[in-house]
Amino acid sequence: MSLPLTERELPNDAVAKKLVVVGNGMAGVACVEQILRHAPKFNITIFGDETHVNYNRILLSSVLAGEKSPDDIVLNGRDWYEQNNIDLKLGVRIVDVDPMAKTVTGNDGSVTTFDKLLLATGSIPIIPSIEDVMKDGVFVFRNLDDTRSLLERSRPGLKAVVIGGGLLGLEAARGLQVQGCEVTVVHLMDTLMERQLDPVGGSYLATKMNAMGITVLLGLSTTAVLGNGKVERVQFKGGGSIPADLVVVAAGIRPNIELGHKAGLEIKRGIVVNDYMETSHPDIFAVGECVQHNGVCYGLVAPLLEQGKVLAATITGNKGPTYQGTVLASKLKIMGVDVFSAGDFNEKADGGEMVRYEDPSQGIYKKLTLKNGKLAGVILVGDTSDSHRYMEWLRSETDLTSMRRQLLFPEPSADVGLDVAQMQDGETVCGCMGVTKGTIIRAIHDKGVSTLAQLKECTRASSGCGSCTALCQQLLKAVAPEFEEETKRVICKCIPFAEDNLREILRSQQLKSVQEVLEIYGNGVGCEVCKPALSYMLDMLWCGDHEEDRSARFINDRVHANIQKDGTFSVIPRMRGGVTSSAELRRIADVADKYQVPMVKVTGSQRIDLLGIKKADLPKVWADLGMPSGQAYTKGVRMVKTCVGTEFCRFGVQDSTTAGIELERRFENLFTPHKLKMGVVGCPRNCAEATVKDIGLVGQEGSWQVVVGGAAGKKVRKADLLVTVETTEQALEAAGVFFQYYRENANYLERTYDFVERLGIEKVRKDTVYATAGVKRDLLDRLRKSKDHSYDAWLERETLNHPTQFLQIKPMEEAEVLI
Repeated sequence: MSLPLTERELPNDAVAKKLVVVGNGMAGVACVEQILRHAPKFNITIFGDETHVNYNRILLSSVLAGEKSPDDIVLNGRDWYEQNNIDLKLGVRIVDVDPMAKTVTGNDGSVTTFDKLLLATGSIPIIPSIEDVMKDGVFVFRNLDDTRSLLERSRPGLKAVVIGGGLLGLEAARGLQVQGCEVTVVHLMDTLMERQLDPVGGSYLATKMNAMGITVLLGLSTTAVLGNGKVERVQFKGGGSIPADLVVVAAGIRPNIELGHKAGLEIKRGIVVNDYMETSHPDIFAVGECVQHNGVCYGLVAPLLEQGKVLAATITGNKGPTYQGTVLASKLKIMGVDVFSAGDFNEKADGGEMVRYEDPSQGIYKKLTLKNGKLAGVILVGDTSDSHRYMEWLRSETDLTSMRRQLLFPEPSADVGLDVAQMQDGETVCGCMGVTKGTIIRAIHDKGVSTLAQLKECTRASSGCGSCTALCQQLLKAVAPEFEEETKRVICKCIPFAEDNLREILRSQQLKSVQEVLEIYGNGVGCEVCKPALSYMLDMLWCGDHEEDRSARFINDRVHANIQKDGTFSVIPRMRGGVTSSAELRRIADVADKYQVPMVKVTGSQRIDLLGIKKADLPKVWADLGMPSGQAYTKGVRMVKTCVGTEFCRFGVQDSTTAGIELERRFENLFTPHKLKMGVVGCPRNCAEATVKDIGLVGQEGSWQVVVGGAAGKKVRKADLLVTVETTEQALEAAGVFFQYYRENANYLERTYDFVERLGIEKVRKDTVYATAGVKRDLLDRLRKSKDHSYDAWLERETLNHPTQFLQIKPMEEAEVLI
């Protein structure tokens, strides 16, 4: 039912009217996007009290966790405002509205007239009545500035207390934990996320958080923040307290209705709107978290987008669609746990009945609430694969009487496209990014999207928490004529997770040992396949700051030499850039004589290989050589092959030898998903075959070409051009950005040539050399941190990792058999 407000229509004239939008957030700008679809005759001005363009607030926790940069969460860049002739006023807070004069006043003293005013002022955080809550070290977590302040303050070992166990509080807790803080969540209620979960579902989540190292304290009322000028402790009702260096208040939100009051609008909890999103003033409209419709204030993205579509039609003179409210539903990932909640899940009200399933060992909880044979509410924890089906049952009020036996585990539909066929084009598929089914279909038809990666790039769907990925895949399969399903490679049956999921689990839950990962998510034992992969992931994610489990490595990595078929080992010292000296050659010759090395061989990588070394002799051989390890035995940086460049060659145009030696110094002793070989040549004659290396630098007159993804082994592939730069330092930096990007995003045992082909060189360029300065800086910072933790493995000759590390083991056929 529409509220009893007078219906209005915009006059259909050719005069451009002034539309002023107060609020540059997700709801306001999404509504403006819908207004623009109607080709309106408006001159649009948008005021935002923040100094940033429109960004996705849902992903602030990912920025806090360091998983995304502020640039990654931008929804509408400055170019969008310019292309649509929108006058954007950033950093200006509107402090007054005069509905009679039709003006708004900014805190900078500016006065702007309007014909139509759209209030999208959102919500403001609730600050509980806590003594000294404004003390230094207390933060809220609502916008990008709050996030940056938390990033500046947080550091490893800091004791962080989050007051509030709702969605926002748990997201803040996750981000702070990833930053290394010791996090405690304090919640007034007895259930986490009580608006979305019942006590059982909340307990599943609390158990998971405790297992991840986040302390959860329930049923506690915070009364004071203690400390001499800054936060030192948090005190509870009853006298107890806990230490704190940092406090985040996330105790809920309330509609920001201040301007609604000043405009003389009808106000209850929020600015009252009718089904057409009209307020009590004919030329003032409101949308988003600041409004109240039929007694309900919404704080989720999907309702705000639905409201924006209706408001856009009304304000542009296309009145007709109405907003009938939204079935409250949340599908998200909290601390790595999939959660779905919708409708009224309280089975004790109005004769409801409950159907429930629990599997504590798998962390799965399902609860359906039925009323009069129809679904009234649902909670899913750990397994949300059937969420869309339950949502459809809620919307359609389907009679489930004949389906009682299949409610918790619905039989697969014979029509695999039924779920997406039942969705209306306007339904939201990706709640994080506000992407609808219709938007995805248009992207498929208009942009030729046929893979999930392309869909993410084009629409940003599935690039947030990832809970909508399966639905996006179903839409692609149903609509795209050349759909290419992206398979997620599971490492092995010991730990049944795809590698990208596993990386997220390790990062978000601060897991730092192979055994810990196997005990929580695997079979507790592991094997020769998954343990080396996990060992690499931990090294890459934590840049060497983790528990190194040498038993999880291959034999080659445990003894830092390449085992041969007869049980002896190959030793290859590092010769940076293929350059050596007479002193090094003499030492190599002396070692060959002293240890009666059966074969001394020059390799194709411009190095010398000593073959047939006994295991027990390895530490002594390394000591006598006095040279660093060449890492010829591991999944890591092997070498940089060079030509002589300008130093001796009459064709050389760049100093390839010096560049190659420096390239090797920067990356040596680091682990990679697979072995990595590089080459540097001083001219396009390519004498050191840089164009068939994992990373190559090709010297040209006045510039360098950086190429990646080449191969010259079982598979031959010419490397792709990554970028052309002017200086040697720029070439080395570009190589470093790609090197770290490969380390972080490739599957374990995936060579660069397969990695580049899988992603496409266009995406690789966009994510590396064409990325923002901040993204490139972050990649290089993580590379530097890893390098700082690296060391020459052959120095273990001085301090053994294990007493039996170099104990010679007899071949099986020589072992004595006891009968």
